[in-house]
Order: sequence, then structure tokens, then C-alpha cells
Amino acid sequence: MSARKSERLLNVVICLLVARTYVTKERIREVVEGYAGQTDDAFEKMFERDKDELRDLGIPIEMGTIDKFFSDEVGYRIRRDVFELPEVHLEPDEAAVLGVAARVWQHAGLSEATTSAVLKLKAAGIQTDQSALSAIEPHVGASEPAFDPLWSAVVARQVVRFQHVRSGESESTTRTLEPWGIVSWHGRWYVVGRDRDRQATRMFRLSRIGGNVKTVGEPGAFTVPEGTDLRSLVTELAPPRPTSEAKVRARTGSCVSLRRRANAIEEYEEGWDLLHVPYADSSVLAEEIASYGPDAVVEGPGDVLDGVLWRLRTVAGA
Repeated sequence: MSARKSERLLNVVICLLVARTYVTKERIREVVEGYAGQTDDAFEKMFERDKDELRDLGIPIEMGTIDKFFSDEVGYRIRRDVFELPEVHLEPDEAAVLGVAARVWQHAGLSEATTSAVLKLKAAGIQTDQSALSAIEPHVGASEPAFDPLWSAVVARQVVRFQHVRSGESESTTRTLEPWGIVSWHGRWYVVGRDRDRQATRMFRLSRIGGNVKTVGEPGAFTVPEGTDLRSLVTELAPPRPTSEAKVRARTGSCVSLRRRANAIEEYEEGWDLLHVPYADSSVLAEEIASYGPDAVVEGPGDVLDGVLWRLRTVAGA
């Protein structure tokens, strides 16, 4: 996506987000940089394409009547309560970095064109709420190398192929995806789409995508199913939040994935540590622990221990 187009889409979002009422298409044409100077037909096509792309990216653009007595006059808006992400809890060091980013945004994030658009709305008598701009401040960083190529593929509707490492595993697998959108969920970035290898809807955390993201085929190779709600899909596909904790003895220098997730690590005895590992599904954790063989021993709870023993006995019997 070109920088000019990206700025135009951002300005459309800001225009519809700060307005307290529905904004007509004609007014949007006047205030958003990039629409001026276009012929009527060119503007209509450009605006409809921009609107569809923003909706495909999960931005909830609503259409409604400007005046209840004149239902034929319609406009557009973005409701802040629907657009904003749920609260994200940050560690102190993360919050400090975020504060710096927010201050940079306040000084450099709103370009001259964006500021002009807001002023034009106010001059036209449309009430604005500039505090709504906080909804698009950079609350979550996107430092993952996969973000930019995946974002471009989402916009271009182009199939991608990448290497992905599942949680608890060390080996990567090749995945081929029709990327429908990118969503931030609990402080992490995920790409959601149709996994061509599994013939099912899947989501992948960007930080677990390694190597280069490669495009497959030509742009416009797929369409997002009508009525797709990315946020609802993420809620359905996201792994459940940990609700329990297991105590696992781990041999020194082993069980790296368990150590990374552990709430606490205690010295147990020479050559061993005691890990406090959070989990949501005992069977999933048991499978991971069993994969470490003699380097991991479950102290409790019983359902995790039983799951590990069952898997080890099954392998021994085979």
C-alpha cells in the first residue's frame, strides 16, 4: 500500500471517528485529502473501495440518516465504543515505552492534512470530539517483521506462505493463508484468515511467524466471506486464558518453553528447578510435558500428572 493511500485511509477513519454525527459522502469528499480534484465517478469508486477495505480490516463504519425527518440523506460514522480495543494490561516497562510512543504520536502522528480535515468539519458546523483520536494512538507496538508484509497482503487480498511455530513446540510448519485481517488481542498481534492447508479458519500470532512471509499468486486471489467479524473470530479462535497452575520439576537447562511461561522458578535440588506453569487445558500441557521425556516431572495437579503418564505409557506400549 502506498504512503498516500495509507494516509487517506487514516484520514477517513479520523474524520468519521471524531464527528459526533453521521458525515455525508459530499462532506467527506471535501475534508479528506486525496479526494479533492477527482471526478465524480473517480471519487465514487475510490470512496467505495476505501470504505470496503476499511471494513474488511475490521473497522466498523456505520451508515445512517443525517436527519430523522429526511431519511434519504445518509452519512457515515465510526462509533468510538465499537472501534476501541478492550483494555490491555501492560507491565511497568512496557507502559513506559508506550508513554514515549504516545507523546511522539501527539507531536507527529496527526499530519497537516488530518488536522485540516478536523478543522473543516468544525467549520462546516459538524460537532467533533477530538478526544476520540486516542482510540487510534499506537497503544500496541507492531515490531514483528511479519507485520508489514502481512498487512500489505491483507489489503491486496493476496495469499501468503510462512513458517509458524506453535506454542510449546520447537519445530516450525509451513502454512498457506488467505489473510482476512490483522487484529490486536491482549497485547499481541494476530493474523486471521483461511488456512488453505487445513481448509479452515485459523489465526496465527505474528511473533511466532519466522523467516520471510512470501506472497503466492496474484493480488485479488480471494474475497473475505460476507459478514465476517474479525473480533468475534479472534474471541472464538484465541486459546483460553490460563486458569490453573501446575508444578513441574525441570532438569537444569531443559524445558525452555515451560520456563519462558512459568510464573515462578524455584531451586529444587542440584540439577533441577521447580517451575510454576500456568495452563488452561490440562491435556495440552500434559502433551507438552510428555514431549520433554525424563527432563520434566509433574509434581501436580493430578489431572496433568495423569495426562503425562497416559501419554508415556501409550508410547512405551507402542
